[in-house]
Amino acid sequence: MARDIQITFDCADPAALATFWAEALRYQVQAPPGDFESWDQALEAMGVPPERRNDASAVVDPDGSGPRVFFQKVPEPKKVKNRVHLDVRAAPGLEGAPRMAALEAEADRLVSHGATRLGRHEPAPPLGAGHLIMADPEGNEFCLD
Repeated sequence: MARDIQITFDCADPAALATFWAEALRYQVQAPPGDFESWDQALEAMGVPPERRNDASAVVDPDGSGPRVFFQKVPEPKKVKNRVHLDVRAAPGLEGAPRMAALEAEADRLVSHGATRLGRHEPAPPLGAGHLIMADPEGNEFCLD
């Protein structure tokens, strides 16, 4: 039986990074538990002090089919290139110029939400369809594929 997975990011600002990745993946920030209207209310009820309320956040697929993405606060900054990264499938089924135009449009949208554009790889058939290399607001690399 296949296992569910969760993708975890170490970061400096879990709430901000969750907001970015919710936008990038078309996910939503995970709702607070029970009948709480906000995470602040839930964390207050759990006795979490205000200075610890941005220690973690998560985003979830609204359809329930994709993995949960979890963001946990760590004290050290990112120092080197990611060994694992996400490929955001922004142009499925497209090829050539229409594919690259769709990727460019998505890159522009994500830059407006805090992403940085790092590079472009042109299509190189038969195996290379072309993709864009991006970084999230904390510098974690990802590709628009």
